[in-house]
Amino acid sequence: MLLIRKQQRRITDIPIVQIRPCKTQARTNYSPDNLRELSYSIKQNGIIQPIIVRKISASEYELIAGERRLRAAAMCGKTKVPCIIISCSDSEAEVYSLVENLQRADLNCFEEARGIDNLLAFGELSEKETSRRIVKTKSALENKLRILALTEEEKALIIKARLTERHALALLRITDALERRMILSEIIEYNMNVSQSEKYIESYLQLSQDEKKQRQKNKAIIKDKRIFENTINHAVGSMRSFGISATSKQTESDTYIEYTVRIPK
Repeated sequence: MLLIRKQQRRITDIPIVQIRPCKTQARTNYSPDNLRELSYSIKQNGIIQPIIVRKISASEYELIAGERRLRAAAMCGKTKVPCIIISCSDSEAEVYSLVENLQRADLNCFEEARGIDNLLAFGELSEKETSRRIVKTKSALENKLRILALTEEEKALIIKARLTERHALALLRITDALERRMILSEIIEYNMNVSQSEKYIESYLQLSQDEKKQRQKNKAIIKDKRIFENTINHAVGSMRSFGISATSKQTESDTYIEYTVRIPK
């Protein structure tokens, strides 16, 4: 990691409006609640750990490390923040910023993977050197990069459902995009942990093509059935909202499902 020399450790208060965002910031999601908590802490206690910047013009600085602190400071009305100004090249700035972010525990797995990918692309480092700097094995780095192959929709669903990197890696065993999306929706729907997901995916991969097609067909039927159920429930609910005492009843046999809607005359 880039070392801060003793002569660079002087803390200077810099106006927030003069600090520009870092081009290689790994984090893309910020929890509003966490930012509010940090903002309250900064308002009460100030910024304990200075922000790292570098000078890019006579009146502008580029953020190297500390974006959460910078955002939280602005949120609580601060106009200046304590900074350490370092002298470094573009490449060194990229490496320092990415490594600082990757060593934080609260990045989601895709932010971390994108950060590593940027570190390799912009930091001009080998996988071996990247591994050494962020204390990961080469195989762990390779796995993190692999999950970037998932679609943006899949990534968003995984983050929203609070699934893990191991969930994402397990899903990559399914190469067909439609099949993978179906399995992901089932993992989320049934709240499967990593072990359950891996076993579920393994069992799916053992199916023949005909069995997979039949399963997809059944899934589509179930989805249509739910849409139909929701339509009936919505219609009955609407009648009740207008003061009509409508009722609905569902009965099921081996061969059919019957819905009865009763509306008083």
